[in-house]
This record gives sequence, C-alpha cells and structure tokens, in this order.
Amino acid sequence: MMAEAMDFVGEHEWVVPVFLFRNHEDVRLFIYNLSRDSSLKRQQFGRKGDDFIGVVINDEGTVTRFIAGEAKWRKTWTPSVLDIVMLGDKIDDPAGSGVKVHNGKGVWFEINRSVDVPMGVRQLQEILQELAPDEYADVILSLDRILQLENPDPVDRTDVILLAGGSAASRNVGESLLDWENKPIEHTKDRDLQVVEIILSDGDSLIDALYEGMWP
Repeated sequence: MMAEAMDFVGEHEWVVPVFLFRNHEDVRLFIYNLSRDSSLKRQQFGRKGDDFIGVVINDEGTVTRFIAGEAKWRKTWTPSVLDIVMLGDKIDDPAGSGVKVHNGKGVWFEINRSVDVPMGVRQLQEILQELAPDEYADVILSLDRILQLENPDPVDRTDVILLAGGSAASRNVGESLLDWENKPIEHTKDRDLQVVEIILSDGDSLIDALYEGMWP
C-alpha cells in the first residue's frame, strides 16, 4: 500500500498485482491437518524469500523494475533491538576480544545478498496466470524473459525495508530509527534503497486483533 500510494525513491509508479501469501504451501498443509484435528495449536506462518514484491510496468507491458525487501515488527524499537534486527544477534567475538559482537546476519545481510530478481517472482507469475491471464498477458511474458537463465532481460531493483512497531520511551516525536538523509553504509548494493518506518501506539493490540480475526 505504501509503494502504490506514496512517492518512493526514484518516483516510480509501483504496481503490486498479487498478494504473495496466496497458495502458501505451509499454510495449506496446516489448514488441511487442522480441519481434521482441532487440537492442533494454531499458528501464523511467514513465507520464504522477500516479504513483498512490486513491479514497474512500461507502456508495452514489460516489467522494468522490482521493489522488494524485508518487513520487521517489534513491540518496542529500542536502539539495541534495532541493532539486533539490522546487524544480527550478539555472539562472542571470533577475534577473541572477550566482548559480544553482532554476527552480521541481520536485515542488512539479507538485503545485500539478494539478487535483482527477487525470490518469489515465479510465484507472482503463477498467481497472475491463474487469476488474470488476459489482463496481465504481457507482464507474464515479460517475467518469463526475466526469469530465463540464459540471456535474461535486464531489470532493476529497489530495496525496501519496512520497520513497524512501538516506540521506545526515549524516542522524540518524528525521530527516525534509521538515517534517512544519507544512504547507510551497511547497504552495500548499488541499488536504490527505501526505508519505511511505521510507529504505532499500542500496536500489539492491533496485531493481536488482526490475528484473532484470522481464526473466527
């Protein structure tokens, strides 16, 4: 919703044509078992790969750019929580300094190791083929050319990080979690980066209500 409604870096016209949790294999298996055994503990599942994918489509129906990345929710965004999310858990320093250091396996690691064609594009294509094969015929064909391993069509990518949750008590109104004036040095890819921060009051209650609504 943010990508489609707001001006992100590059001012591209983003389209998010499908919800990638559709045909979620783990959830499908769990619902199959739950319908036959009501004693199972109810669960919420994430999905593998990028948390969301949007596209830019030119006048010929060709996909020219993806937007994809990571979304993280925390009840309270303190500086230490932010560092763990972005830089990874604390471990003993391998260099033997005797202090704890981040293991480097946080959000920055995931963003930097991602390729320009996001994991999940094939799933996006399959859902379009199922739901709107005529409306998105050119897009489906374009994704085929992008996904082929030999001589694929070139495509650009914008990385996006969505941080949502509650504010630390020490945070000033309007104070960002990540630097927004300069591109963080931790982002090493030669790609555009968009950071979105959503700070909510009593956000846990909102999330609980949403999940409870999934299980009437």
